Amino acid sequence: MSKGSTRWAFKVFILSISLSIVFSLLSQSLLPSLSPFLSVFIIVFFIFVSVVFDMIAVAFTTIDKAKLEKYKDEKGFEMASCLCEHADKVSSFGGDVVGDICGILSGAGGVSLVVNMNIQEDNLNLLVTCIVSALIAGITIFCKAIMKTYAIKNCHQIALMTGAYLETSLLNKLRQRRAEKKKKKKDNKESK
Repeated sequence: MSKGSTRWAFKVFILSISLSIVFSLLSQSLLPSLSPFLSVFIIVFFIFVSVVFDMIAVAFTTIDKAKLEKYKDEKGFEMASCLCEHADKVSSFGGDVVGDICGILSGAGGVSLVVNMNIQEDNLNLLVTCIVSALIAGITIFCKAIMKTYAIKNCHQIALMTGAYLETSLLNKLRQRRAEKKKKKKDNKESK
């Protein structure tokens, strides 16, 4: 294992713990007071986010970089190429970090939904909790299975769409600023 991959794993570890704490606190403080409609919306939203990021992760791990060169005139190509070079990190972030946090949050939405049903009988409450949890897990796994097949067959298009989105987003502007700062530092060192 290289130093770079160990460093990345450590960063992901810290990021996952930090995000999990923040989102767990938010979900425990906000979700129990939500209406059943909002709880269902939150469940669906986080399942959707998890599936989309999983699809992106699969696309970048299965992409043929040589075939991606055919699309060099397309919008998003440069960012897609950059992400292909870091496919392991894209996969880890999309599939593991985002996927796991969305799983926690959709589960918390399920708990909120059951709590808001206000079922008095313990056995019925347990049964409803099990059914809601099973449905959330089943729907998530079903959607991810469909999207994995789609991502494998359409990996180049997904990579280009992701690249195009990131190229026009604030994240890319921040990346460009960071690259400019590095270049200025390098130029300053070379001029001395």
